[in-house]
Amino acid sequence: MKAFRIMSILIKTENKAIEWKARNGLNILRISLGLIFIWFGVLKFFPGVSAAEVIAGRTITKLSFGIILPSVSLPLLAVWECIIGFGLISKKWLGLTLLLLYLQMVGTFLPLVFFPDETFNQSLLIPTLLGQYIIKNIVLLSGGIVIGATVRKPVLLASGQVEFHMTGLQILPNTKPIETENIRV
Repeated sequence: MKAFRIMSILIKTENKAIEWKARNGLNILRISLGLIFIWFGVLKFFPGVSAAEVIAGRTITKLSFGIILPSVSLPLLAVWECIIGFGLISKKWLGLTLLLLYLQMVGTFLPLVFFPDETFNQSLLIPTLLGQYIIKNIVLLSGGIVIGATVRKPVLLASGQVEFHMTGLQILPNTKPIETENIRV
């Protein structure tokens, strides 16, 4: 009997935690991504501070066939990243903000193709420290994709599932809707 009571408490606690994550997870993701973009963007305003400065400048120069030099591209990239960050945090023009994020991510991964000798050791399975720095951006891209899936108003279900509907609400069996008025996605 005592084990049943403990298990019941654990299940209720877990359900409350799941509901809290469903209510707050997207906001936490959006704001944390925004802060990362602002932080890394601001670093690019100061020469010699960003770990990605040299490779970013070289990538943009190569991508522009030598037309855009790092002295121009790095401040533009800094502004671009800060715009993404502020857009994510404020939720203003979120669709455009995410487009900028996706485009920036394409540029972020190009050094893996343009400069493989600097981003990988001996094999594509062994990235250098610079390669690891670039590859971890998959997480930022993934976060942007998740946020992009919520540009339309979502319906959160108590089961933690999210549904989007243009014409009406569909409730899955054994689920109940969670109020979404106070949820900012």
